[in-house]
Amino acid sequence: MTPAFSPALELNARFYRDVVGPALDGIPHASARLGTGSEVLGFDTEQSTDHGWGPRLNVFVAPDAVRAARTSIEDALPETFEGWPVRYGWDAYPVRDYVEVNTLPDWLQATLACNPLERMATIDWLATPQQLLLSVVRGAVYHDDDGALTRVRRDLAWFPTDIARWMIACQWRRISQEEAFTGRTAQVGDDIGSRLVAARLVRELMRLHFLLCGEYWPYTKWFGSAYRALDGADALLPILTAALDTPGYAAREDALVAAYEFLARMQNDSGLADPVDPSARRFYRRPFRVIDADRFAAACAGRVQDPRLRGLPLVGSIDQFVDSTDVLSHVQAAARLRAMYES
Repeated sequence: MTPAFSPALELNARFYRDVVGPALDGIPHASARLGTGSEVLGFDTEQSTDHGWGPRLNVFVAPDAVRAARTSIEDALPETFEGWPVRYGWDAYPVRDYVEVNTLPDWLQATLACNPLERMATIDWLATPQQLLLSVVRGAVYHDDDGALTRVRRDLAWFPTDIARWMIACQWRRISQEEAFTGRTAQVGDDIGSRLVAARLVRELMRLHFLLCGEYWPYTKWFGSAYRALDGADALLPILTAALDTPGYAAREDALVAAYEFLARMQNDSGLADPVDPSARRFYRRPFRVIDADRFAAACAGRVQDPRLRGLPLVGSIDQFVDSTDVLSHVQAAARLRAMYES
């Protein structure tokens, strides 16, 4: 009989309270459910339980306490907890328990390829995929004796303001590069091309909305689910949906223009840049309406103070110019692209 489902963050709170916490009595530690998995983002459902889901915790201790903590936990683990196996495997992952004992600096280094307990340099922020930052700042903390885990989650909660400004400028630049193409493709009878460009622009607009709200975006599977929680998403989603669903170019352009203007006003209200006229206009002398997104890129870039950022082309963070799952999901692969920001 399948046990009753409850979200994994709640299940693991009880798993810590009833099993792992008592096993660590007398050992200073922090414990949390962090890392990868739908449950860390709060999006797990009953379907999630068929694949790498179950009692699972991160435990952080001092270097000289790792062995003792691991032994105490192993001695205390039951075969099941609330009906769920405590030792399980999936795909190429072996059957074992998933209570991982580590030092906090070692875990952060393995997760982010840097140690934010010391300092996150500008290049660290730009070269670290947002879904990996989410693996640290989302999830749940169940215990934190010295507060170090809580502090680093707070420090990583969002990009420093200068970096966020620069990334918003980069996002507008991406929009500027294609905003006239929905019309030009439609003008030559390429309806599928117009639809594809519109879909690309919708994703770029949604990403811009994440940035303006000060929220990291997750990987593709949960991008739309996370988007719905943003301030203003309830108003913008019907507009973006219309841009995707409409069969005609004129209505497609109307929807995109409405979305451009919505986010332009949002940037003006944010105080991140000097205000810019948020109304659409013609693309030079051609019959296409655009926002002329480079105006907003320039407004944000003009307020950036970091000389390293000011010297970079507006290519964006790794999430803005890379689409490969094999890069964005693996920190060592992502780290190889730091060279983008070093010259």
